[in-house]
Amino acid sequence: MRARSIIVDADACPVKSEIEQAGRQFGVQVMLVASFDHRMKENPGVKVVQVDRSDQSVDLYIANQIQQGDILVTQDFGLAALGLAKGSICLTNRGQEYTDSSIDFLLDRRHASAKMRRSGKHSKGPKPFTEADRQNFLHGLTKLLKYLQEIENK
Repeated sequence: MRARSIIVDADACPVKSEIEQAGRQFGVQVMLVASFDHRMKENPGVKVVQVDRSDQSVDLYIANQIQQGDILVTQDFGLAALGLAKGSICLTNRGQEYTDSSIDFLLDRRHASAKMRRSGKHSKGPKPFTEADRQNFLHGLTKLLKYLQEIENK
């Protein structure tokens, strides 16, 4: 099964160039979806879709476009849950794969954190994104695309 396309929640995605690189290498179309606040350039094999800047516009666009066999790159647990429900493969921008078994835990943790913030408590937030994270993402995406390509060729 070859990936149909790589769809990227591109507003705050730090690995867009790595995604474009892997997409070119494996001949997979990349779609970057972001609000009009972000300037992005179309390149061969890369479609840029820009939507209005309202809170959930990017997520709603992606949720309506994503299909089984697509790869979704997002930091948003809710969007990843929608992608999984539609049969897509979902990755974080650090290269970890969201799974049906992990997404429930992540959504519960997000809900608990939101409750804590509403009560006045604050947590640390995510660790800074590093060059090692960038390399891990590229390695994970390349490995996934190679695996999907091998399955298709059997």
